[in-house]
Amino acid sequence: QVQLVESGGGLVQAGGSLRLSCTASTTISSINVMGWYRQPPGKQRELVASITSSSSTDYVDSVKGRFTISRDNAKNTVYLQMNSLKPEDTAVYYCNLDQRPGTPWRRAYWGQGTQVTVSS
Repeated sequence: QVQLVESGGGLVQAGGSLRLSCTASTTISSINVMGWYRQPPGKQRELVASITSSSSTDYVDSVKGRFTISRDNAKNTVYLQMNSLKPEDTAVYYCNLDQRPGTPWRRAYWGQGTQVTVSS
């Protein structure tokens, strides 16, 4: 069983920056996608950014140019650098690991979530 441990959330003023980290507790499949989702109060969870094991990235339009997702495969860790934060970025941010996507052996795991609050 893989556990995902997140860190780096907090309170920041608009225009500030935060860096989220998520580390998998065990060695993970070399074929995987790691991502960050967020869930604002009273809203549905949405995908913010994802990165494949070959470091191909994708972002939701609202964060393009402000957020950067990266990973360190040797450390089983994914990062989300968030710059120029806005109050609408306030949400609980969840790390996700999707192992072997598109195969019968697909498994998905979630972190516990970390709160990001951006004050105006």
